[in-house]
Amino acid sequence: MSISAIGQDSHRFDAVNSSRPLILGGVSIPGCVGLNGNSDADVVLHAITNALSGLHGTPVLGKMTDDLCLREGITDSRVYLARALGLLVGYRLTHVSLSIEAARPHLSEHIHSMRESIARLLDLSVDHVAVTATSGEGLTAFGRGEGIQVFAIATAEAVGSRA
Repeated sequence: MSISAIGQDSHRFDAVNSSRPLILGGVSIPGCVGLNGNSDADVVLHAITNALSGLHGTPVLGKMTDDLCLREGITDSRVYLARALGLLVGYRLTHVSLSIEAARPHLSEHIHSMRESIARLLDLSVDHVAVTATSGEGLTAFGRGEGIQVFAIATAEAVGSRA
């Protein structure tokens, strides 16, 4: 038996701290200001974390990450992703597909690095991590360059007695 879930996240660019790095999928993207958020604002890892939460039914972003970020000072979204992945009991993650909407930066040269990083973080083959990007034709705030939006679909299969 396999299950799938969707996750979404969005952040606006940081208008106050122009030295904040842009991190997407665990990869630092040069030449563009970072996104606003309490954490590193890795909108790609946040969307995946939300999709994983959809698989196991436990919200990770929100109170759990607020405690990690604000109380413990942990701002690395890779930690949040690992927490969500650790809650996936009885299932094995098999595939993640991402759609990124952003007018800036141009992401095509970074997609392979992002796929490799995400695959490593999720213990998947890079062939099981898909990343696409669109400018959105300027129809939304993300398409106008005000921020970045990501949708993620995660698929997992039952292991052990659930199979």
